[in-house]
Amino acid sequence: MSGYRKTLTHFLIEEQRLRQGEGVLTLLLADVMTACKTISDLVDHGELAGALGTHGTENVQGEEQKKLDVQSNELFKFCNTIGGHLAGMASEEEDDIVTVPAEYRGRYLLLFDPLDGSSNIDVNVSVGSIFSILRCPEGIDTPCAEDFLQPGTEQVCAGYTVYGPSTMLVITTGDGVNGFTMDRNVGEFFLTHPDLTIPEETKEFAINMSNQRHWEKPVQRYIDECLQGTEGPRGRDFNMRWVASMVADVHRIISRGGVFMYPIDDRIREKGGKLRLMYEANPMSFIIEQAGGMSSTGRERIMELQPKELHQRVPVILGSKKEVERIVSYHEEADQEA
Repeated sequence: MSGYRKTLTHFLIEEQRLRQGEGVLTLLLADVMTACKTISDLVDHGELAGALGTHGTENVQGEEQKKLDVQSNELFKFCNTIGGHLAGMASEEEDDIVTVPAEYRGRYLLLFDPLDGSSNIDVNVSVGSIFSILRCPEGIDTPCAEDFLQPGTEQVCAGYTVYGPSTMLVITTGDGVNGFTMDRNVGEFFLTHPDLTIPEETKEFAINMSNQRHWEKPVQRYIDECLQGTEGPRGRDFNMRWVASMVADVHRIISRGGVFMYPIDDRIREKGGKLRLMYEANPMSFIIEQAGGMSSTGRERIMELQPKELHQRVPVILGSKKEVERIVSYHEEADQEA
């Protein structure tokens, strides 16, 4: 049909046929997308929907919750509980896993950050949702927290939705990365950015420069070289970008290349890092690697880390492959010298 755009549902059905799957993942993603569409509507309406401001509570991380944090978390749980596809869920906003009633229990595990970058919502800057899907271990009918502690290489699917001028979903099932834009008039996601790939080299980096004095020497070295521009060892000018919303920063990298860094520093060393392995680092690393990029702590491939707890934190350096390789090599040199 002339002018026809492929919907997310049709795209997933085609993937299912190619892999001779049972279609359960397609149905599960439909439930996830229902949550994301509803959150998108809340973000669009802002104060008109009473979605702005603080909730007056803290999450398990000790962070002040916004109203939309709580609403988004409840929407993810509500939309995915009774679909019959999940054995359990885990949310960045909750201390323990979310159980699924026995009559609705399926074979997948869902992990999610319901609203990434929520500190930006009150100033009308892009925010997003991140999710990761794992298989429930064989023989487990009632999963516990330990059943979620699988390395990122075991992910069946990962994706994020960015709520910006348009709402976009970026997703991978292990065979490349594809982007879908939501048509609000139709209420459906349409394939608009097939086979997304990240340029290997870049002239952009995203990092919170206010933490510069706390970074390790390898990160200090890399950023210093970028800031020297054409007069420095890199021989070209770089631009710094920082939204303070991981979804927004990673989406820019997916779209045009770059490096996103939230490295270890002296203040957060005891915590292990800033970002959460299970809810942020692993799903974003899966997407980045499938788009031809690279993701590392600076010393280890993030996707190969064996999780120790649900809310484990790690350093994150991801994006254009050659730039991440350079930063990793700086860490190797510094460790050898030490």
